[in-house]
Amino acid sequence: QEQLMESGGGSAQTGGSLTLSCVDPRNSDCLGWFRQASGMEREAVAYNSIDGTTYTDPVKGRFTLVRDIPKKAAYLQMNSLKPEDSAMYLCVSGHRKWGGWAYFCSWEHWGQGTQVSVSS
Repeated sequence: QEQLMESGGGSAQTGGSLTLSCVDPRNSDCLGWFRQASGMEREAVAYNSIDGTTYTDPVKGRFTLVRDIPKKAAYLQMNSLKPEDSAMYLCVSGHRKWGGWAYFCSWEHWGQGTQVSVSS
């Protein structure tokens, strides 16, 4: 079974940096990360498709997603980390689908997650 393989994460201080990696054996249309903090809803962080890279407001300007198609991988460089970035980060992949007026990513496969902890 082809699974998403995640690495990276760990602990950092406020203002520090961490990098997450994800290898997608399927080299899916869409690849990115969600995160879930304890007691909170799962939320999108950043994702990439042929349409470009999308960042959600909490991470814009601080996180950068780089896709390496030949290596079937993506990397999430997280800079200027804040305590509120602490969460389980999950790599996610899926197909690009037409929604009637625009394409969107339909998420199908989830990684097991890697913990990111940021201390103040």
